[in-house]
Amino acid sequence: MATTSPKTTPASTVAKLGERALIAHIRSLLAMPDWVYLGPGDDAAILEQEPRTLEALTTDAFVEHVHFDRKFCPLDAVGHKALAINLSDLAAMGAKPRAALLSLVLPGELTIGDLDNLLNGLLSLANRSKITIVGGNISRSPAVPRASEQGPLIIDVAVTGNVGRRRVLTRSGARPGDEIYVTGSIGGSVVGLHSLQATLNNSKQSRFETCHTRYLWPEPRVRIGLLLGRNRIASACIDISDGLGNAVKQISEASKVGMVLDAQCLPIEQIVHDWHAEQGTDAIAETLSQGDDYELLFTMPPKYRNRLLAINGLIDNIAITKIGVVTKKCEVSIQTSKGNLDLPHGFEHFR
Repeated sequence: MATTSPKTTPASTVAKLGERALIAHIRSLLAMPDWVYLGPGDDAAILEQEPRTLEALTTDAFVEHVHFDRKFCPLDAVGHKALAINLSDLAAMGAKPRAALLSLVLPGELTIGDLDNLLNGLLSLANRSKITIVGGNISRSPAVPRASEQGPLIIDVAVTGNVGRRRVLTRSGARPGDEIYVTGSIGGSVVGLHSLQATLNNSKQSRFETCHTRYLWPEPRVRIGLLLGRNRIASACIDISDGLGNAVKQISEASKVGMVLDAQCLPIEQIVHDWHAEQGTDAIAETLSQGDDYELLFTMPPKYRNRLLAINGLIDNIAITKIGVVTKKCEVSIQTSKGNLDLPHGFEHFR
């Protein structure tokens, strides 16, 4: 847990503390490994390069009222997820996490206690993932014009990782005849979101707690991504945070191949089917079109099935399920009891 001093009591606000003291408070929570030549405190961080590896970089902004709602999202979960979504991108590239930059846009009324909760969630995942926060930025969120509301909380994370030249995973390597796989289970995160929203209206949603966890505390599949790359198993890979249907289309377009999924093989848990049955919606269609599942979708030549079996004992009982095949004809579809259907669109900003 974060420690506090008389100048940084949990009830204090970031506005009262001020930028310099706030930066010092955050720096006190960070530890720098030997390969960080210069960490927070100068105009830029300076890192020693990792020999014989390529560098993977990605960034994501996590914006209040767009990506999360503090009415039902605890701030430690917000911090965790802000980093997790970036680590999922590294996992899809087969890269090992190394360093991160953290930029915070903070409402002035945010308390130091709330800030510490956010940082605790983020730094806990960073420690488990062996990634170091080496710098960043702090800015004040503007007040909402003509309103008493405070501006949005924004967490912007940029991460870097290392990957061997022959171990890089991309979206463009799928070939006809490859098999299509997905990690974990899918559809639970969106059910968790809708269930948490329903709790605001005093609905009883406790039996969907596993889905709440999927939404609030996603686990990026970094270990699986590393193993897929190191063992040269996957021909193409992508994370499915914008929806499984969207991910399939992305690999199809990048690889210039077709992809056919089998609806009966999709790893959708019974609790997800139960939710959609109660809502009168189609579990398969909703799972294909909705995002927030931080799993990996990858393709693999059938000859590597034994290699895939060999890594199953190294990934903490996370399921890896075959859900379809890659075809030569550049079309994507899903086989259902009603015949072959087109895949729905996934999540897309401004759409």
